[in-house]
Amino acid sequence: MKRAKDTMRKVHSDATSALAGLLRDGMTIMAGGFGLCGIPENLIEAIKESGVKDLTVISNNCGVDGWGLGRLLDAGQIRKMVSSYVGENKLFAQQYLSGQLELEFNPQGTLAERIRAGGAGIPAFFTKTGVGTIVADGKEVREFNGEKYVMETGLVADLSIVKAWTGDTEGNLVYRKTARNFNPMMATAGKITVAEVEHLVKPGEIDPDHIHTPGIYVKRIILGKNYEKRIEQRTTRKRV
Repeated sequence: MKRAKDTMRKVHSDATSALAGLLRDGMTIMAGGFGLCGIPENLIEAIKESGVKDLTVISNNCGVDGWGLGRLLDAGQIRKMVSSYVGENKLFAQQYLSGQLELEFNPQGTLAERIRAGGAGIPAFFTKTGVGTIVADGKEVREFNGEKYVMETGLVADLSIVKAWTGDTEGNLVYRKTARNFNPMMATAGKITVAEVEHLVKPGEIDPDHIHTPGIYVKRIILGKNYEKRIEQRTTRKRV
């Protein structure tokens, strides 16, 4: 009976309910997705509506102007971004260049590994990426087997928000295609992880071999709605 009650506590009616009691000014949030693919649209909007501010956000990028995490930038809620890509968001670049927004830039693979390491309880690791560049400024550089490596620290967050294709009420998640990028590792690296899914099913309806994120990592889950799934740059060729 206790197990059933615990399961039902994971499922919330909407994003606002799922984030209740978790948000505070100055916290660190990991937000899954790659560009605009696989982003937790409903949870981002609920964070915007909450008015929480001075956030540090760890994400591959910051959405685009007026969409995704760009909504939080518009509202002036983000103090610092830990990212690997700026290109599609003009406001992101403007706020950084004006000194309004702090930015910790990472090579993309390094960012992914920092998140994975944080989720695995690994405080730091060494990588060749960035040696001899400004990426290594102020960081420990050590030699292994005649090659230089720079030390990078693992990343953890107060809250991770992720988006999955399918989830069950136990919190087990399955991601679809490109959305299976930063989402799985971020789900492990948050002190609390909240997930939104496009399909919410009963326990046992997902083949155990198909689960990408075990439910033990997920504290709360919602069935998302009204997804726009915008495309950053639509590139097509003319019909012939």
